[in-house]
Formats: sequence, structure tokens, C-alpha cells
Amino acid sequence: MSWARNIRRLSVVVAAAGGAVTGYIAGNKGKNDVFASWTTGYTPSVKWDWNWDRREAESLVKPSKLKDINNNDITDIQNGHLEKHRATASRHLIFIRHGQYNLDGAEDSDRYLTKLGREQAALTGERLKVLGFPYSKLVYSTMTRATETANIIMENIDVPKDVINCDLLREGAPIPPEPPLGSWRPEVHKFFADGARIEAAFRKYVHRAPHSQEKDSYEVFVCHANVIRYIVCRALQLPPEAWLRMSLHNGSITHIVIRPDGRVGLWQLGECGYMPPDKLSRT
Repeated sequence: MSWARNIRRLSVVVAAAGGAVTGYIAGNKGKNDVFASWTTGYTPSVKWDWNWDRREAESLVKPSKLKDINNNDITDIQNGHLEKHRATASRHLIFIRHGQYNLDGAEDSDRYLTKLGREQAALTGERLKVLGFPYSKLVYSTMTRATETANIIMENIDVPKDVINCDLLREGAPIPPEPPLGSWRPEVHKFFADGARIEAAFRKYVHRAPHSQEKDSYEVFVCHANVIRYIVCRALQLPPEAWLRMSLHNGSITHIVIRPDGRVGLWQLGECGYMPPDKLSRT
């Protein structure tokens, strides 16, 4: 039968091909071995700095001056003191970009939220409530659009006991981006002034938990796209000049987790899936 002949021919071809492949592997063993790059003694181009926030226990404790009878440092007492200063809880930092605002405003007071921006802020507040985290702090930028966004969010969640406004979180030009963006070229002095301020915000708010913190914490920060993008790069130890390669929607959520050992994870970047498509904007 024709179908039986076809099957026999296919068997011969497969067998021949299999023999050829086997012979190639056997004859070339050791010459064309392929390994995953991370299994062959791979060295990272940039190693993680575990003490990036200078809050490892060794950085928090004054070196011991105690000596034994042989004038050697007494390390047992020192090590016990170090353990008391090690963090044991995680910090969850939830950054919210403000809602859409009036781009035609000449002054900050004129750059208030649009109707859409207020709707976005309300949706974000509802999302934070659904997440159900025990928010312990809310910090917001003193710029009009961020302040309005924070106030609307607080109408939708259980307001934390600790509510703070902060000038450090105001929008600005953190560092010249790479690659540059031709349509956005602030004066050089803005990078000089804004960059120092935004870096100060990073150092003030982004760090591991103190050793006295027993439970994981959840803190909300309502601010601006440039500030959030720069903080993400710094927290992940990525080149800070890469900040403009990311884009954040208005009212979006960016969730950073800092573990007790200094490890940092980005759980969400610009999350806005809880908003219907007609409520999305990036200006």
C-alpha cells in the first residue's frame, strides 16, 4: 500500500538524520558546548551595593574600643551590639503620580487638576482602599496638582496618622537624561538645583526600615513623574540618567519594596490597570 511505503521512507530519513546528528554531537563534543552565561563564572558589570543606604548595622554602630589582654579587638560584644541594630521588617513605598492638570497655568497655583485629573485621583484612592494595606504615612509634594491629588486620595482611604507635605518632592529636572530628549531641554542650572533636591528626597525617604520597626510598613508618596522615575533608578541601582526612558500615567501606582538586608524590588511601575481606557492620560 502507498501509505505503508511512505511510512517506511520517512522512517529511513528520520533514522539517517538521527544518526547524522548523533555523529555530529559525538564528533564535536567539547568544541561546540553551549552554556547559559550565568553558569560559567559570570561576573556582573555592576555589583549590588548592599549598604547603598548606609543603614547596615555596621554603619549604625560606633566601632568598639574594647581590647582583650593581648590588645586584640573584642568582637563578641561588638557582634552582639550589631545584631540589635539589624533591620527585621520591610518597607513598602507606594508612589502615586498626580492626576492630569491644567497645562496652560503660568503659575503653580494655576496648574490645578482638570476634571479628568480629579477622577483619576479618586480612582487611585479607591484602588489603594481595595488593596487594604495598613498605610502608616502619607507624604505629598507641595505643588498644587500633587496636593489636590493627595486630598482626593485621602477621601477614599483610611487616612494615616502621619500626613506630611514636603518641598523635596516637588517636580524638577533630576539629572540630564541619556539619551537626551530634543523637545525637553531645561536650563543647566535647573539640573544643578533640582537634582540636589530630588536626591535629598531619595535619601530622606528611600532606605531600609530602622531596627526598631517590628512589622512591615506601607507608606504613600504623592508626587511627580520625574521624581518617581529618578527614585526608581536610584533604588534599583540603575544608571540614574536612564530615568526618562520610562513613562508614567497620571494617577498611576509605583510600588517599591525594601527588604531588611537592603535588597530592593520593584513590584509595580506606573500601574493603572484599575482605570478604564477613557480615563488614561500621561500629561
